[in-house]
Amino acid sequence: MMGPAHSLSGAAAWLGAGAIAAWAGEPMPWPVLVVGALICAGAALAPDLDHKSATISRAFGPISRLLCGVVDALSHAVYQATRTKADPRRNGGHRTLTHTALWAVLIGAGASALAATGDRWAVLGVLFVHLVLAVEGLLWRAARTSSDILVWLLGAAGAWILAGVLDQPGNGSHWLFPGEGQEYLWLGLPIVLGALVHDLGDALTVSGCPILWPLPIARKRWYPVGPPKVMRFRAGSWVEVKVLTPAFLVLGGAGGLVALDLV
Repeated sequence: MMGPAHSLSGAAAWLGAGAIAAWAGEPMPWPVLVVGALICAGAALAPDLDHKSATISRAFGPISRLLCGVVDALSHAVYQATRTKADPRRNGGHRTLTHTALWAVLIGAGASALAATGDRWAVLGVLFVHLVLAVEGLLWRAARTSSDILVWLLGAAGAWILAGVLDQPGNGSHWLFPGEGQEYLWLGLPIVLGALVHDLGDALTVSGCPILWPLPIARKRWYPVGPPKVMRFRAGSWVEVKVLTPAFLVLGGAGGLVALDLV
């Protein structure tokens, strides 16, 4: 899928998770619901860090372009080192390492550890990166016509304000993990969810997605998981724009209402 649909699906997924959490007796304070949805929307763009033309490659200027090149090379190297004879040859690393469930879990765990053990600046850094990506994905038309600096300032201001709100008693810094020193440990959850939602979205397209790597399937280490080919679509096609995008809006709105106990 394309960037806007990925981001919207990420936000909808976290709002749906909020509804499930409320049903399970662990309701999210409204700041956790809002911040988590924004982080998840940003994280849903992150697996394309292996693609030099993706939205994330432009999000942070030369830094993200350089990082995309490094991750692309790393992903290709891992693919070459672990592929079987049944896996096709590739010239790049797109839709390989960063499009796996293992990568999603590792990135989320790393963010949780950073947020829980670092100081306030670590939390602000996690928020800033994902809020910038959320703006690039959800408000992509405005972001494309604005300067990068304006988007970065918006991300920085949003991170500062939202971190201050979360820090207030009862607003969610300890949500789900109430132990001493476990503040913001939950921040990794929307990052994992966003990456997984991205992978599932790509699995619906004609190329599929190797979500289950390194498990071997049909003699392939990088088996492209997906539904039957007749049910797949091309990225950016009418199915994504006319069917999935409105569905994400409706499901996200319904999930948010349930999570906030408004229905």
